[in-house]
Amino acid sequence: MDTIFSNTKDAFSIKTDFELLRAHFLFKIIQNKFLVKIGALIINIALKFHLPIIPIVKLTVFDHFCGGVSEKDCNSIIKKMYNKNVCSVLDFSTEGFKNEIEFDKCLNKKLSIIDFIKDRKDIPFAVFKPTCLGREVLFKKISSNQKLELKEVEEWKRIKNRFNDVCSKAFQNNVKILIDAEEVSVQKAIDDLALKMMIRFNKKKAIVYNTIQMYRWDRIDYINNILSKNSDIILGFKLVRGAYMEKEREISNTLKIKSPICNDKASTDLNFNLAIDLVFKNLDRISFVCGSHNEFSILKILNMMSEKNIKKNDDKIWFGQLYGMSDNISFNLGIKGYNIFKILPYGPVRNLIPYLIRRAEENTSVRGQTGRELQLILDERKRRRLEKN
Repeated sequence: MDTIFSNTKDAFSIKTDFELLRAHFLFKIIQNKFLVKIGALIINIALKFHLPIIPIVKLTVFDHFCGGVSEKDCNSIIKKMYNKNVCSVLDFSTEGFKNEIEFDKCLNKKLSIIDFIKDRKDIPFAVFKPTCLGREVLFKKISSNQKLELKEVEEWKRIKNRFNDVCSKAFQNNVKILIDAEEVSVQKAIDDLALKMMIRFNKKKAIVYNTIQMYRWDRIDYINNILSKNSDIILGFKLVRGAYMEKEREISNTLKIKSPICNDKASTDLNFNLAIDLVFKNLDRISFVCGSHNEFSILKILNMMSEKNIKKNDDKIWFGQLYGMSDNISFNLGIKGYNIFKILPYGPVRNLIPYLIRRAEENTSVRGQTGRELQLILDERKRRRLEKN
C-alpha cells in the first residue's frame, strides 16, 4: 500500500543505523508467536531466580519501546520527536501495586507528572492506569455488582478520591488526561468512574478522556448510550482496538462464556470504523484521540477531516501511537501538521517487563502489523545504503 505512510526517510529520521538494526531484530522475533512465548517464559524465570536478565532487556526491548527510567531520561527523546512535530505522552508504566502505601505513591507520581508537563506544548496529555490507584479485586467486584465488605467500602472511597485527585489536578492545570482501558472484568467500574470525571470536569472542553476498546462488540452501544444521556458535557474518547485480546479469549474459554471480543479482525476493524463515523457525527459534543496503528483507519479520518474542512491541527482530533511502533504513521502525520503524539512509557526496567511482554504478544496477535513494520525497516535500511553509495 503506497500512501503518505510509505515515506521511510521521514518515518525513521530520528533513528540511528544501530537503532534500525535493533528494531529489525526485535520485530523478527515478535513475528514468531512461539519465540514470544518462550522469551516471556525465560524472562519471568530469570526474574524469579534473580538471574542477570535486566541489562539484556534494557539494551534491547526496553530501549526500543520505552523512554527511560525517569522523566529526565525521556527528555532527549521528547525533544527529538517534537523537532519533527511529534508530541509525547509520558506513561509511568508500573503495574502490580498491592497495598494502600503503593497506591498513594502512584497517585503522587501521577500528580507530579502533571506538574512536570503543565506548561509544555510537547507533552499535551497525561495518562494513568486505573488499577494503579486501587486493588484490582475491588474494580472486579464493582464491575460485577458484588457487595463490598465494610472495609472494602472505605477502600473504594479512597480509590474514587484518587481518581478525583488526578482529574482535578489535570483540570486545574488545563492538562488533558487519558484514562487507560483494562480487562473486561474491571472495565465497567473504570467506565463509570471515568464518566463521573467527565461530568465533573468536561463542562466546557474535554479534559478527561476514557479509552474505548473497539475489539469489544458492545462498545458502539456503549458510546451511543453515553451520548443519549449526557448532552451537557464534552465527551472525551480515546478509540483503540484493544490490548488484551488473547487473555480475554482464554478467560472466556475457561469460564465457558461468550467472548466479549469480536470474532475476527475484520469485525474489529468494522467496529472501529463505525465508532469513527459515530464520533464525526457528534464532533460538536466529542473530542477524541485515534489510538491506532492501522493505516486504513487513519486514512479514513484524514479523508473525513478534509471533506468536512476540519483543520489539521484542530484540538478536538488527535492521533496517538506507541513509542517504538508505527513510526511511519506518527512522523509522516507530524510533517503534514496533524496533532500527533507517541505514548512514551518509562520507569524501572523490572517494573515495565509486564508492559513489554504485552506489547510483544499484541504485535504477534495482529496479522500483518509486524510484517509491515519489518518491511518498512528493510526499505529504510536499503534506502540509506543506496544514499551512502
